[in-house]
Amino acid sequence: MEQNENTLSVLKIAPGQHPQQVEIDNGLKALQEAVGGSIAAVYPFADPVAIICNDEGKLMGLPLNRALRDENGEMYDAVAGDFLVVGLGEEDFASLTPDMAQKYEQLFHQPEAFLKLGNRLLVLPVPDEPPTEKPRTKPPAEHDR
Repeated sequence: MEQNENTLSVLKIAPGQHPQQVEIDNGLKALQEAVGGSIAAVYPFADPVAIICNDEGKLMGLPLNRALRDENGEMYDAVAGDFLVVGLGEEDFASLTPDMAQKYEQLFHQPEAFLKLGNRLLVLPVPDEPPTEKPRTKPPAEHDR
C-alpha cells in the first residue's frame, strides 16, 4: 500500500463486522470522523498500538462492539461503536506494521454480541454465517404401514 506521512494504514472495526484495513488521514478530524465523535486513545496491549474509540460511545448508547480481555481471557471492558487499531510512532499515531495488522485482525476478527443478563454482560461470538435450516421431515411413526 502506497502511503505518505499524512495517511495511516490502520484497522477499522465496526460492530458486527470483521476488521478492515483502511487508509486514514493522520489528523484529529479524520480520526473523529472514523469513530463518530470525540476520540479517546486506549493502550490495553503491550504492543506499540492504541485503540482509538469514541470517548462518549457508551454514554451515547453506541452498540457494543468488542470485549477487551485481560491475560486470563476475562472481559474487563467493552468498546462501543466503531474503533480503530493504530500503531504508535515516536510522537503520534502511526501505521500498523503488517505483523501488527495481522495480529489484531485475528484478535478482533470475530464479531461479538453482548447480552445483558441482570447485572452481568454475556459476550458471544457471532457466527460467520447463519446456520442453515434443516429441512423438516416428519419423524416416522413407530407403526407406519
